[in-house]
Amino acid sequence: MLKQEVLDALNKQIKLEGDSSQLYLAMASWAECQGFEGTSNFLYSHADEERTHMLKLIKFVNERGGKAFVPQIEEPAQNFDSLKDVFSAILKHEIFVSESINEIVFLTLEHKDFPTHNFLQWFVSEQIEEERLARTVLDKLEMIGSDKGGLYLFDRDIVSLDVAGAE
Repeated sequence: MLKQEVLDALNKQIKLEGDSSQLYLAMASWAECQGFEGTSNFLYSHADEERTHMLKLIKFVNERGGKAFVPQIEEPAQNFDSLKDVFSAILKHEIFVSESINEIVFLTLEHKDFPTHNFLQWFVSEQIEEERLARTVLDKLEMIGSDKGGLYLFDRDIVSLDVAGAE
C-alpha cells in the first residue's frame, strides 16, 4: 500500500507527464505549420511517449492500491521563435521533470517504499536519456545557426538522431 505522501507525489507526477505530452504536442503542431516535417514527427512521437509515461504511472499507482488521479491538463505555449527556442524549452522542461522524479525517489527512500523506488529507476534512466537527447539536438542547432540549408538537413535527419538516441 502506498503512503499518502508518496501517492500524492506520484499523482503530481502523473499530471506533469500529461502536461509534458501536451507541450510536445503543441511544439509538434508549431513545427508542422512552419514546414519542419521531420521535427514535427519527432515531437509527435515524443508526445505519445510522454503520454505512455503518464499511463505507466497511473497503472502502477492503481496496482499498488492507490487511486490515480487523472488531472486537468494545462494548455502549453503555442508559439515559438525558432527550432532552437523549441529545444531550449524542451531541455528546461526535461530538467524540471528529472528534478520532480528525483524528489519522489528521495521520498520513497524516506518512507522505505522500495517497490516504488525500484519502479522509479526506469524513469530516472529515461530522464537521463531525455536530457541527453535535448542537449544533443541543441548542440546541432547551435552549429547550424540560422543557415536554411543546415536547418533543412537537420529537419530531414532528426528522426535518425532520435533512433540513435533510443539505442
